[in-house]
Amino acid sequence: MAFTRFTLRQIETFIAVAEVHSFTDAASRLGLTTQAVSQIVAELEGVIGFRLFDRTTRKCTLSSAGRDFLGSAQTLLRHVRASESAADDVRNRASGVVRVGAPLVLASTLLPMAMRAYARQRPKVVVRIRDVAVDALVDSVAAGDVDLAIGPDLVVDDNVIAEALFDSEWVLWCARGHPLARRRAAIRWADLRDVPLVASGRDHEQSVAQMRVSAPDGLRVTPVHVVDNISTAFGIAAQGLGATLAPAYVGVFAKAFGLEMRRVTDPETVRKVCLYRSALRDPSPAVEGFGAFFSRWLIRWHASERRRLSETDRPGSAKGTKR
Repeated sequence: MAFTRFTLRQIETFIAVAEVHSFTDAASRLGLTTQAVSQIVAELEGVIGFRLFDRTTRKCTLSSAGRDFLGSAQTLLRHVRASESAADDVRNRASGVVRVGAPLVLASTLLPMAMRAYARQRPKVVVRIRDVAVDALVDSVAAGDVDLAIGPDLVVDDNVIAEALFDSEWVLWCARGHPLARRRAAIRWADLRDVPLVASGRDHEQSVAQMRVSAPDGLRVTPVHVVDNISTAFGIAAQGLGATLAPAYVGVFAKAFGLEMRRVTDPETVRKVCLYRSALRDPSPAVEGFGAFFSRWLIRWHASERRRLSETDRPGSAKGTKR
């Protein structure tokens, strides 16, 4: 007997009759006529090759073979209903797995915060974080290693879509005892000429160089030390051994090192933060749902954090650190 020869309707009708011991009562439960229920059961019996019920004028009871078959039929129906529920969850973006690539700062701070917020809305969606270096973000999306990626603006080709979310100023991070932390006047790029600076990673080093490439030789900012991870740069800065330049959005990470943020002007330079996704693969409902939520969440978070940092960085602000 081929598995597909009987239908789910037949199984559902058989179970209903077995539970209420009546074709008439089963028909009422299923919204069918008694004749239709009797016909459906007869068709199932013809398919499986044995009688399911012993019928009398007063009652309907399971046959010996029907009792043996009932457990398997109930298990089948439970699995089918579970599959229907799972399909509803997927269709409504309520379940699934989403793989998100992010560099160190975002992977350890903002992304977990967004995950916690999203879990309140969609507890069945599983978000997996993949630690990805900045210069590998686009390739990870193109190769299908991650469904989404978040990070600074990078060059993309036709295989990847970049959605710009917000601009983040490049700022100076230094220890509270650093001379620039106590300074009330705005910090200019020219003020950093003789300040020991630590750059983190090739992306950071190249960005700083690009920002000042048009400046006269005497005003160019050149890092004295380059490390692979921003956590190392923050650690060095926290000991007062130097300062580091990084986008303002890393403030959520810099706070753990007790660092002070100071804006650098003349000119002020910004870096875009983008969400990356494949241009070739259709996203699953779970990926589409989390991507839409994550974009909105990041924009709101940035607006709130920018207001807070602006108040903290204001010279003489009561909310800022004493200088």
